Amino acid sequence: MAADMRLPTIQKSASLSVFDLNRKDLVVPGDVITLDTGFMRGHGTYVDDDKLTASVAGEVQRVDKLICVRPLKTRFNGEVGDVVVGRITEVQQKRWKVETNSRLDSVLLLSSVNLPGGELRRRSAEDELTMREYLHEGDLISAEVQSVFTDGALSMHTRSLKYGKLGQGVLVQLSPSLIKRQKTHFHNLPCGASMILGNNGYVWLYPTPEHLDEEAGGFYTSLEPVGLLDREVISRLRNCLLALSAYKVLLYDTSVLYCYESSVHHQVKDILKPEVMEEIVMLTQQKLLDQKG
Repeated sequence: MAADMRLPTIQKSASLSVFDLNRKDLVVPGDVITLDTGFMRGHGTYVDDDKLTASVAGEVQRVDKLICVRPLKTRFNGEVGDVVVGRITEVQQKRWKVETNSRLDSVLLLSSVNLPGGELRRRSAEDELTMREYLHEGDLISAEVQSVFTDGALSMHTRSLKYGKLGQGVLVQLSPSLIKRQKTHFHNLPCGASMILGNNGYVWLYPTPEHLDEEAGGFYTSLEPVGLLDREVISRLRNCLLALSAYKVLLYDTSVLYCYESSVHHQVKDILKPEVMEEIVMLTQQKLLDQKG
C-alpha cells in the first residue's frame, strides 16, 4: 500500500523532466530536472542514478547543454555592470573595503573614484593620506561593479556623477533575487522621492534632490533637514518594499509605484499589518497583470 502511494510522486518527478527544459520552473532539493544524460551539470545540481537532480530550491536555468539552478535565497553574486549599494567597513592602503551582501567584502580602489572637483590626475601619496576625508567607515555608497576577481570578490568604481557617497535617506535590505535587472536602477518617482535599486538587494530611498553639485565629484552630501512630507513618503515606500518582499513580488520601479498608489488609503503604520499587506499586494499584482494584458 505504501509503495502504491509513493508511485505517483515518482511519476510526477519523471513527467516534470520533460517540461523543465522548455521553460523556467521552480524546483526543490531532490526534484529530478531531467533524465537526459546529454546535459552538463551546473551550479545547484547533482547526478543521482543518471538523473540530473536539484540540490537547492530555486529556478531552473538552461544555457545550451548546461543546466543550473539559481537559488531563490542567496548571497549576491555580482556581475560586471551591476549597480550596488554598499557600506564602507574598512579603509586600507589605496582601497576601501565595502560590504555589499556578497560572500566576500568588495573592493573600491582609490584609483576608481572621482577626486573632489573632478580632477583627472594620478593619485598621489597625499590622496592616500586623505582617503578618510573622502569616505570613512560606516559611509553608504552607490557604485558599479567593474570586475570580478577569481575568488568571487567584486571590484567597484564610482567614476560617474550618479555614483558616490549617499546622504540622508533610508536603507532597506532585501533578497537580491527579488531585484529585477533593468537598464537603469536609479528612479525619480512621481510621489516625490527617489530610489536606487541595488542588484545586491540593498535599496536606498531618499528625497529627490533639486540640483546636483557636479563640483563635489560624488562626495557631497546634503545635511539639510528633511521635511515631514518627504519623510512620510519615504516611510510609505519603505513599508511597500517590505510588503512586496514578503510576498516575493519582483521589485522594479513600476511594481513599487503601483504598490505605493494602492497603499494611499491606509496609514503608513498600518501597511505592515498582515491583512492590509495582503490587500495592497493583491491590488498591485492585479495592476501589473492589467498592464501586461
